Order: sequence, then structure tokens, then C-alpha cells
Amino acid sequence: MLDVKMGYTYAEAVAAMESYGERGRQVYAWSSLTLDALLPFVFVSFLAGLIYRFRPTERYWTLACLPLAAGVLDLCENIQVVLMLAGFPDVSAGQVAVASLLTLSKWYAFLVCLLLAATLAAIAAGRRVRDGLRDRAA
Repeated sequence: MLDVKMGYTYAEAVAAMESYGERGRQVYAWSSLTLDALLPFVFVSFLAGLIYRFRPTERYWTLACLPLAAGVLDLCENIQVVLMLAGFPDVSAGQVAVASLLTLSKWYAFLVCLLLAATLAAIAAGRRVRDGLRDRAA
């Protein structure tokens, strides 16, 4: 599946779509429009919730909006992949380049959001431990 790779070339995309066969391309397109369209909402909600919950101060609430960028990239990628699958074998190198760029951008955006959420959670946990130790000493 193209959307789980970290980018791909025109030759790789065409070979993959050929290997799916007609029925496989239909199933892939259907799942991209349904199941794979739900996944960004789950990831965005989860990551935005974590980032919002563990933000260092109230003024950083806008950090929770960052996962929206990853979700939009994912949805755009899904649309591009469906367009390629529906248009196969008439797929241009430009179409593949855009889809590959969206795929790569999506993965990096989700990774940045995941790292941000994990970092904020670790900082919050460290503060909680520090505050607990300070309370015991007092």
C-alpha cells in the first residue's frame, strides 16, 4: 500500500498499482475513502488531546492545533491516492510526486506531533514527581 511507505517513485507507484489488479485497486480506493479517512480523525483527536492536556501553561493551548496539519495532509494524501487508483493506468509522474510528497509530509507531521506529545507528557510527569518530592520534604 502506497500510503504506508515513506515516499515512492513513479515506477514504484505504477508497479504497486499494477500488482493490486483491478479488484485490488477498487478495494484500496474504497478503504482509502472510508476506513483510512477515519484514521486521521482518531489520530488528530488523540494527539491534540494529549498535547492540550500536557501543555506547560494555558497560553500554549494552540499547540493542540498542530495535529490538524497532519490530519489534513493525510486526508489530501488519501484523495490523491484514490485519484491515481481511479485513473490507472493514466497516472502522471506529477500526480505520483504530489502523492508521495503528501505521504512523506504526513508521516513527518505525525511524528513531530507524537514527539511533542511525548515530550510534554514527560515534562508534566517530571514536574509532578518534583512537586511530590518537594511536598514530602516540607
